[in-house]
Amino acid sequence: MSTIHATHATPATPAATAPLSTGLVALLAGAAGLSVASLYYSQPMLGVLGPDIGASERAVGGIPMLTQLGYALGIGLLAPLGDRYDRRRIIVIKAGLLALALLVAGAAPSVGWLLAASLAIGLTATLAQDVVPAAATLAPEAHRGKVVGTVMTGLLGGILLSRVVSGFVAEHFGWRVVFIAAALSIVAVGAAVWRGLPRFRPTTQLGYGALLGSLAKLWRRHPALRRAAWAQGLLSVGFSAFWSTLAVMLHGAPFHLGSAAAGAFGLAGAAGALAAPLAGRLADRSGPAHVTRLGAGLVSVSFASMALLPLLPPAAQLWALGLAALGFDLGIQATLVAHQTIVYGIEPGARSRLNAVLFVGVFVGMAAGAALGSLALAQWGWAGVTALATASGLTALSVRWRTPD
Repeated sequence: MSTIHATHATPATPAATAPLSTGLVALLAGAAGLSVASLYYSQPMLGVLGPDIGASERAVGGIPMLTQLGYALGIGLLAPLGDRYDRRRIIVIKAGLLALALLVAGAAPSVGWLLAASLAIGLTATLAQDVVPAAATLAPEAHRGKVVGTVMTGLLGGILLSRVVSGFVAEHFGWRVVFIAAALSIVAVGAAVWRGLPRFRPTTQLGYGALLGSLAKLWRRHPALRRAAWAQGLLSVGFSAFWSTLAVMLHGAPFHLGSAAAGAFGLAGAAGALAAPLAGRLADRSGPAHVTRLGAGLVSVSFASMALLPLLPPAAQLWALGLAALGFDLGIQATLVAHQTIVYGIEPGARSRLNAVLFVGVFVGMAAGAALGSLALAQWGWAGVTALATASGLTALSVRWRTPD
């Protein structure tokens, strides 16, 4: 911890040259993972949460949709502030607001309160998107892919393990305990960031309106940014369609499984998250564009393999689902790390805004995937979800195919 404390008094410079301490990288990875996990705690609990508060399946389906939509709005409206103000202060403020939103969700007396809290959780969980540009700013250029990959391991592990934890806790202690425990974890994140993260100098003096206006200018100016946002957003459609419908599908025939079983599928995805640093190193060595094509191809194959599930007995279907989850999570995570490596190299002084544009695309895709996945499951069953996810992966692959960046 001595290395972390030594950097506390001096604002971070835009381009770091010294290697980061292991403790600081671990702090960034943990902060990213615990904050973004708040978006996904509800998904494995939907099968038990609805009946407990007397909400319909349609109303409960709005919980993950509003969470993802709030995250997309928060990235567009709040994440650009990281270029204008000290990122450390922004992270701490958001941590306090996120903890409050999680407590409201845990105490919600009706689905209306829970829906409002879900939107607030999405808005404030964007502190994860302040953490990742902070890591890119602190990292030496030669090792930026590796550092971003390591922090993304924490972030993506938080996404995937959140389902495991929330499914287990909800089944044994109740869904409200999940939100309360999550709030306490975010309070710890805020305290650790305030103590351990260095301050950051602003890289622009633009006012808020001009800062938001510059997002459109960055979008028009950089084709590489547009390709990254489109491709990652399309992959997110399939990712969200799978995870937002899995618990409902497993709750019905022929499986009749509870929230813990649905959450356990996150273990397969979490194994894929461990490959994020490897994807970063590969991006440093052979170029991130190559990694994006490999990742999108793996996603497409993994989603397409789920079309074979009806040919298998129920027990084998569960194993096949787990393998598919491992494959597409690995592909999506590798592609995301590569896209971030591309985007962070465009304009170092605009990293928060570039990151905002990229992740608005990601979480608009997430929100669309949650809505379209629920519709596909209701109208065409699991085959409809599989078709939607496969089509999203193949379209993303077509965006990345033969691109120079």
